[in-house]
Amino acid sequence: MNSIFHRTSIRKYTEQKVEKEKIEKMLRAAMAAPSAHNQQPWEFYVVTDKQMIAKLSEATPYTKFAKAAPVVFVPCYRTDGPAPDYFEIDMSAAVENLLLEADALGLGATWMGIAPGKDRMEKVRGMMDIPSRLQPFALVACGYPAVEKTQENRYDEARVHWVEEEEAK
Repeated sequence: MNSIFHRTSIRKYTEQKVEKEKIEKMLRAAMAAPSAHNQQPWEFYVVTDKQMIAKLSEATPYTKFAKAAPVVFVPCYRTDGPAPDYFEIDMSAAVENLLLEADALGLGATWMGIAPGKDRMEKVRGMMDIPSRLQPFALVACGYPAVEKTQENRYDEARVHWVEEEEAK
């Protein structure tokens, strides 16, 4: 689990292509995530086409750096599961697994939120002609890191509240 304490958001990539074997490992990790009622609502678009990546980099004011990524994942969720209130929670678990596996494979990645912003979701849908049965959830830029970053320690003891059993007197 070293990736939990190593992973950082990487926004600069080398031009080296990401091997399909590594992409598949990231997708396997994403699909191993827990989901409400085991609904597994995810489907993933894997974009390596430079023109489409350039279009996706214009999806929001915060996605511009993705233009230089060798691969961009577009995780989407199906809207026909038994627990619709949990689709985005399920997708968050899947994307986190994808990010952790990317780090374990020596890659860098950054999660860019699209959902729940309906305008952003529709913009990405239109760019990629995603069918209405799927909802675009995020963009994840990925590649070989062109920079080294150290994860900051985010543990804050003040945010931990213990509820302990009282010792017998």
